[in-house]
Amino acid sequence: MSLPPPLQTGDQVAIIATARYISKAEIQPAIDLLKNWGLKPILGSSIGQQEHQFAGSDQERAKDFQDQLDHPDIKAIWCARGGYGSVRIIDHIDFSSLKKQPKWIIGYSDVTAIHLQLQSLSFASLHAQMALSIETKSSSTSTQLQKVLFGEDASITSKNIHPLQKNGITSGEIIGGNLSVLYSILGSWSTPSFEGKILFLEDLDEYLYHIDRMMQNLKRSGVLKMIKGLIVGGMTDMNDNTIPFGKTAEEIISEAVQDYTYPVCFHFPAGHTHDNLPLIFGKVARLEVSSNQIQLTY
Repeated sequence: MSLPPPLQTGDQVAIIATARYISKAEIQPAIDLLKNWGLKPILGSSIGQQEHQFAGSDQERAKDFQDQLDHPDIKAIWCARGGYGSVRIIDHIDFSSLKKQPKWIIGYSDVTAIHLQLQSLSFASLHAQMALSIETKSSSTSTQLQKVLFGEDASITSKNIHPLQKNGITSGEIIGGNLSVLYSILGSWSTPSFEGKILFLEDLDEYLYHIDRMMQNLKRSGVLKMIKGLIVGGMTDMNDNTIPFGKTAEEIISEAVQDYTYPVCFHFPAGHTHDNLPLIFGKVARLEVSSNQIQLTY
């Protein structure tokens, strides 16, 4: 799988909204950040458009995405925000121009639908912070994103050790993203192959029994048996019923993979967390989980 070339000073980066409405004012810090990096931000037509909760109609959002994909001067596409809506436009997008001109598609959460579509077509992408709220994240969130975009070392070392982790070493392409969005994609033509991959999962504001239902699906469909490693990022702001489910999100996930011997780590600094470090989907990575730390290297 070919990766997009590193960005150069003066390159144009498009900011688009594939899901919820967003104003230019809300992403001004991201615009300023790109300028700080020596890049030229280009606002897509979806920024500021609105149809109910969406950034314009499905057709308008798809057209903006297509225009930026096909434009030869646009070297990367940064999704502005998530929410919900990316899955509604992916069937209207022709990604074939990425064969001639690979470019990073950047985002997470709802953008998981786009990541999975790209992975099913063997295109690399970048699971990383949206343009929205990047100024509220850790300094590492933006500096690591800058490093990846400019072709520097993207390795991640984390000290977040969890008692349920499984130590070990493995390698493979990273795949996945938001658990709820991945669950909604399974069985569609956007479902990529999980065979031999390292699965990354994160989620936000879900009921614990929903997490269990989705993990049971991944187990029963064979996904958890196919993979070579599991990275769990932020399982943030989980909800419970009046009668408790009885397990944390991490315990639910650990139970689902207890029959497998591959490395498993939790609290990895990616997802809806203060540290939302970029993961390169489509590049072979080495995952080492030990009693002292988690290391992800490319």
